[in-house]
This record gives sequence, structure tokens and C-alpha cells, in this order.
Amino acid sequence: MPETQPGAPLLAPQTESQWAPRPWAPYACDPARSRGRLNPEPESPSRSPFQRDRDRIVHSGAFRKLKHKTQVFVYHEGDYYRTRLTHSIEVAQIARTVARHLSLNEDLAECVALAHDLGHTPFGHAGEDALHACMEGHGGFDHNDQALRILTQLEHRYAAFDGLNLTWETLEGLVKHNGPIKPPYPTTIDAFRAKWDLELGSYAGLEAQVAAISDDIAYNTHDIDDGLRAGFITVAELRELPLVGPILDEVLGQWPGLEQGRLIFETTRRMIDRMVNDILAETRRRLAELNPANVEAVRAAGRPMVTFSDAMQPQQQAVRKFLYDRVYRDFRVNRMRRKVRGVLTDLFELYMDDTSCLSPEWRAQAETGGATHRARTIADYVAGMTDRFAIDEHRRLFDPYHKI
Repeated sequence: MPETQPGAPLLAPQTESQWAPRPWAPYACDPARSRGRLNPEPESPSRSPFQRDRDRIVHSGAFRKLKHKTQVFVYHEGDYYRTRLTHSIEVAQIARTVARHLSLNEDLAECVALAHDLGHTPFGHAGEDALHACMEGHGGFDHNDQALRILTQLEHRYAAFDGLNLTWETLEGLVKHNGPIKPPYPTTIDAFRAKWDLELGSYAGLEAQVAAISDDIAYNTHDIDDGLRAGFITVAELRELPLVGPILDEVLGQWPGLEQGRLIFETTRRMIDRMVNDILAETRRRLAELNPANVEAVRAAGRPMVTFSDAMQPQQQAVRKFLYDRVYRDFRVNRMRRKVRGVLTDLFELYMDDTSCLSPEWRAQAETGGATHRARTIADYVAGMTDRFAIDEHRRLFDPYHKI
């Protein structure tokens, strides 16, 4: 297939068997109509552009490091808690299911789901808060902005370009999966839009919207499981929640005395099922109302198409608030948040004060510009650490008894 210029639609595959396309809805993102890649490349005869994007994400260094990055609990607190990697896989699984039932492009939904957390620092949102404070005066730090930076600049794998050279649709979905972006724009997003307009003021396509709401479903359910495992919450408390309580009663009515592990799994899987079915019904209703002829009509709708119904919205928000109050802000989590914020702040400030403590490659990059360039380079380095590496690096640099 011939190379394409950015913004030009791809030609359809030469034979139907090459990409084995599904009968997508007219408002789905069709890979044959992709706006292409910033750096033109010949297309694959065996994989669609979005399948190729997915494979590049999965093979990236940033994706592998999610294995040792915090979701809620730091890695050394237990082997069974979710990490950013397992969370991303769960989001992708839900996104593919929803996309399939809406006749959308499953591969693009999976791309956005797998990439949506690539920009997270070690130690989750606590680490992001620490780096954002460190970057005050230098453009701040935002994990969504950092994900774009990773995918367009920081992954150094290909001979012809920096980043992964993903399609316009995947990058649009990553940047706008939570909705339109309003100015002032984060640093990387602002710089990238001068190269390639991602139409920041509109909603993304339906596949990205599916990935975003699948993220909500995933953490609402798996954080209940992890919170119970950690002993932060109890089944009795969950029975008071409007979405969870009736399901618990339903399961216990069918299997009285069921052990807690099976009880929670039966409950969370039914929660996922009910939220997914609610989203499918509400999205179909909105699509029937809008009757979009193509994906551009979805982007121009001025509101999300993929969302919970008015009946489900307060129920899932109640779960989210409960988790925030009882898990994310539990005093034991707050103690760990305080410690890990200190770890990243110490590392950032030491590197800023003395770049000779950086590895030669990062030191050379940090010393090629002024203070803001140095700060951004150090933020890239620190944000790319895993939990374990950050703790070990802090020990190497601050513990006088640690052998060099």
C-alpha cells in the first residue's frame, strides 16, 4: 500500500481478507479512512493501522514498566493488588466488549485503553502530585500530557522517528478520551498541536469514549476487590451502597454462606455486567437520537455519546465516592502517599541541583538547555521510573550506608 501524508485518508485494503474487517457502523472509526501518521509509512498487508498501533503500544518500554507502577497500593504491599498494567488490561477487555456490541472498531478502543495510563509516574496520583509541584514554573506535570510525550518523543525504538508514530485517531483518542481539552493546554499537547491538529475542542470518536468509561468501570470494581483484600472496607459496608448492595443480596440469596473471595468475585462481575449493559442501552439511545452519519458527526455533537444512564450515574458515583473516602484516603494510604511524595521530590531536587548524579545519557540531555529544559528532562526521567527503581534510587542517593 502506498505511503500517505498526515491528514490524508488511507486507501482501503486491496483484499477483504487482508484486514478481515468487521461490518462497522457508519459512525465508527474505519481504519481505511484513517488520517494517517505524522511520519508516513507503508501500511501493513496483514494488520490494520489500529492493530499496528496496538502492537506498538504493547511492545513499548513504557507499557512494560506499568507492571511495577502503583494503581492504589505500592508494589511491595502485596502481589495480588492491581498495578497500572493489570488495570490497563482490564480496561482494554471491557472496552473491546462494549465496542463490539456497538459495532465500533475494537482495535482502536483497545489502543486507547492500553495507552491511557502510560504517562503515570511511580506511586500513582501521589507521584503525579509531587512532580506537578516540582514542575511549578516549568509547565507543570500531567499524566495525560506525559502519555502523549512518551508516544511522540520519548520512546526511542525506530530508526526513522522518535516515539511510536501512531495514527491520528489513536493520538486523538488518547488526548481527548475524557472529553475536549480547553486552554491553557498542557505543555506537550500545546506543542504537538502546532505539528498536527488533534482538534482539541471537540469530543473524540466513540472508541475513545468507550475506553474512558471502561476505565471507570474497571477501577470501580477492582478497587472494591483490592480494598477488601487490604482490610480497608467490609462486605457489610458495601451492602449499604445502591449499586453493590442489591447485587450482594442477590448472590447471597442464591448461595447463602458463600466464602468472601467467591462472593466478591460474583458481585464485581455482575457489577461490570450491569454497568456495561446500562452503557450500551444509553449509548444506543443517544445514537438513535443524534443519528450520526459518520464519526465527524460524533465529534461535532457537543456532548458525549457513550455514558451511563441517568439512573445508573448516581449509583456508580456513590461507589466512586465510597472508594475515595474509605480506600484512596485511608490513613494508611495517606501515610504511604506522604512517603512516596517525599521520595520523588527528593530525587527531582537532587537531580536539578546536581545533574552529575544522572546517568550519562540523561545528564547529556539535561545539560543541553536552560532551567525549564533541565526540569522537563528530569521530570521525564523520574516519571519513567517504576516504584521499585524509584525507592532503590532514593536509597542509593540518600542512604550513606548504601554501597555505590
